[in-house]
Amino acid sequence: MNATSPSTPPDGMPVYRVLTGPDDATFCHRVSEMLALGYELHSGPTVTSNGGHVIVAQALLWPAGVGGARAAGS
Repeated sequence: MNATSPSTPPDGMPVYRVLTGPDDATFCHRVSEMLALGYELHSGPTVTSNGGHVIVAQALLWPAGVGGARAAGS
């Protein structure tokens, strides 16, 4: 997180997000938009198939939320 990032996500967005959808350019753009806002990837993506299409999921965390959650759980 850079020094200019706020301590909470913008527009009331949650600290933890999971994006899901077909494995396509639209999904990649959605993840990229969250990274540009300041979210960080939480582990790697999950990939499955619904019988005809590949479906992906990616968890993202707001950096300030991670520190707060760890500090609260210590």
